[in-house]
Amino acid sequence: MDRGLDALVVSHPANVRYLTGFTGSSAVVVVAHSAVSLFTDSRYDVQAEAEVTGVARVEIVSGDLWGVGPGAGAGAVEKAVDAAPDLRRVGFEAHYVSARAAAALGGHSERVEFVPTSEVVEAFRAVKDAGEVAAIGAAARVASEALDAILPIIRPGLRELDVAAALERELRVRGSEWHPFPTIAASGPRSAMPHAGTTERTVEAGDWLLLDFGAQVEGYCADVTRTFVVGRRADERQREVYEAVREAQARAISQIRAGMTGREADEKARSVIDARGFGDAFRHSLGHGLGLEVHEAPRVSRTNEDSLPDGCVVTVEPGVYLPGWGGVRIEDDVHVTAEGAELLSDGGTELVELV
Repeated sequence: MDRGLDALVVSHPANVRYLTGFTGSSAVVVVAHSAVSLFTDSRYDVQAEAEVTGVARVEIVSGDLWGVGPGAGAGAVEKAVDAAPDLRRVGFEAHYVSARAAAALGGHSERVEFVPTSEVVEAFRAVKDAGEVAAIGAAARVASEALDAILPIIRPGLRELDVAAALERELRVRGSEWHPFPTIAASGPRSAMPHAGTTERTVEAGDWLLLDFGAQVEGYCADVTRTFVVGRRADERQREVYEAVREAQARAISQIRAGMTGREADEKARSVIDARGFGDAFRHSLGHGLGLEVHEAPRVSRTNEDSLPDGCVVTVEPGVYLPGWGGVRIEDDVHVTAEGAELLSDGGTELVELV
């Protein structure tokens, strides 16, 4: 095993699912050279046997997996590692395991050294196979269909909460397993907050309405943002800002390639917004990886000097945010290869006026 490890203890739920197919909320996987073992509790005995299907040996355990709590002895994971005499250096996911659980590891063993690691499995997850890309594309279609279903009902007088509730209902009805993140419905001046919560504010005529939402199919996420003008035609300032963001996104999607750094990809959009005079108002990175989690590797950011891997899926979501006035973000999901970026979401970025 890489990094000089004899085994890796995996506990982050998305990584557990990636390696074994198991979707329960409590599990640990021990990946060794000779075998893969999944440990969970009796709530998931039937589910684990159905989902893992031979990829790993399933063991149903009683007691704590990590050996934490008053009077706790060695946890199930440590007992399993101790039972394998060939293991000496065992990694664990330090970015996910609690400090308490990490401290408990190795407390009962002199033979095994437990080594903190970070994002070992995530590096593999960054490159998507054809099935993963298809699942993200299916989730993106669900998102697009759900949005199309609610556009006719959006009008001045609705609360942001009303819009979000209608959208979330359509997502579920059309096949989304769950919402990958809380839906954002931000109207008027609130659309200038990139991660605004959804509130009881009433949408007014002439407002921006920014909707950031997602769908989930076979565990894989889509992440889409659309920004509309509600109740009247867009004014000149709204058209200027919207076109700057739309042009920036289009340029980035047309030029992103595997092998360029996250910083270089980010610059494809940022340079357009800078040239339009809104550089200080683009206050986040261009995008992020997408898969079993809505935010995962790689980062499409001006601080990321790592290359985008061939086969990754990322969001492309430039934005301009002007406090007191409002903001525009346009987000689509793309599959990135050496040949370029393939749209997985619908790419419907023309300015829509809901009048």
